[in-house]
Formats: sequence, structure tokens, C-alpha cells
Amino acid sequence: MGDEQIAYNLVMAQLMRTSNPALKGDFFRTQAGAFGADAMTVSGTVNKTGILSICVIATAAWTWNRFLNSPSPEVVLPSIMIGAIGGFVLALVTIFKKEWSPVTAPAYALLEGLVLGGVSAMFELRFPGIAMQAVGLTFGTLIALLLAYRSGLIRVTDQFRLGVVAATGGIALFYLITFVLGFFGVRFNSVYGSGPIGIGFSVVVVIVAALNLVLDFDLIETVEDVAELVGASAYRKGLELLLHVDRSVPQYLVGDPGRLRQVLTNLVGNAVKFT
Repeated sequence: MGDEQIAYNLVMAQLMRTSNPALKGDFFRTQAGAFGADAMTVSGTVNKTGILSICVIATAAWTWNRFLNSPSPEVVLPSIMIGAIGGFVLALVTIFKKEWSPVTAPAYALLEGLVLGGVSAMFELRFPGIAMQAVGLTFGTLIALLLAYRSGLIRVTDQFRLGVVAATGGIALFYLITFVLGFFGVRFNSVYGSGPIGIGFSVVVVIVAALNLVLDFDLIETVEDVAELVGASAYRKGLELLLHVDRSVPQYLVGDPGRLRQVLTNLVGNAVKFT
């Protein structure tokens, strides 16, 4: 294996890095898609995320409606148990049988919707308004970001990425400091309270957390951009582009996605040019 191929494999391993056990490194080291599916793209990822979100909302709304019509935990407890146990089983199946994910992923979303709807309805009955606000903001943020990213309204530049990462690190550091100071009796009531400062801080945290979702899509877009740039040249030469990371290649690599995109483009472009 040449130096360029090794560097290429290292780059791809970092781009596909994830802590999700169902999407560990071996998942991306196969050339064939599940049930003949196409290669992963930003458009496909956004569309499938939207479909899974609809599945969750559908069963959550059904469980929610059942509980509100008969406000008793016994009404939704069976649905919650089925959803929790069934979702756990399907999660394990997906981890060990990734080729079944086109079937297990929607089923998992439907089952988790049962849990989400039932638990949210019980909290809503005990604390009126809290569940509707939490669920509404969560799905509203997800859908808004998907639409904004899908339409090209949000573009991840180096400055944007640096700002989001810095803000996320700053918030994490602040939470860590307040946690440690709490042991010494120091409280930040204004930040964690229900006043204007507390509400404003919570809004900022929600926005930064939501923007991290866009960074995840940017990693996929990095690979997609290279494929689009080089794909036409490969097609004209009668070549087929395939992604394969050797099992012996380390999974992690520290780097800048923008620079990695340049490296990938040069490596793959030269490979196509001189083949």
C-alpha cells in the first residue's frame, strides 16, 4: 500500500469517526450499501433524519393522546414498556446486524416514540406546559436546522466551525466550574434561575447545541464534495469510485475538515488522472 493510499485511509477514518456503537469504524469499511442502498450523502442523511423524526412524532402523538383522554399511568405504561424494551432490543440488533438498519431504524424510532409520548404526557399532567415546551423546542429546532441546511441557508465555513467549537467548549468549561464551586457553597442563581439572565443563558446554550448538529452534517459533506468534484472525471474515464478503509488503519486522526477536503481532492484527483 502506497503512502498516498495510507494517508487517504487515515483521512477517511477520521471523517467517519463517531461514538455511536451502531456506526463504529467497521460500519464504513464495507463497499456495499444495505439492501443495495446508495452511498451516504448530505441529502440522504437529512431526508432520512426527517423520516425517522416523523416516525417518532407519530407514535408519540398517539401515546400522548391516549393518556390525555384517560389520565392514568396504567393506560400508557404497557406502551412505555414495549417501547423501551423493544427499542433496546432493536438497538442491539442494529449494532450487530448493521445491514438490517433500513428496517430496524424506523422500527426503533416508532418504539421510542411510544416512550417519549407516554413519559412526556405524564410529566405534562404533573407540571403543565413543561413537556410540550421541551418536546416542541426539540423537534422544532431539529426540523428548522434540517430545512436550513438542506436549502443551503447555513454553510459551515472555517470561521463558523471555530466559533461553534469555541462556544461549546466555553459552555462546557462554565458548567464544570460551577459544578466544582457548588461543593464550596458558591451558587450562580441568576444563571440557573428563571429570570431574564437565566432564560437568556438557556437560549444561548440551546442555539449552540443545535449548531453542533450542523457540524456533524459537514463531515458528511466533506466526503460528498470530493466525490462530486472527482466523480465526473472518473466517469468520463470509465472508472468507479469506491470507499474502503483497511481494517489495519487507525480509526482516529486529528485534523481540520477543510484541509482534509483539500488533501482528499488532491489524492483522489491524482489517482483518477493517472489511472
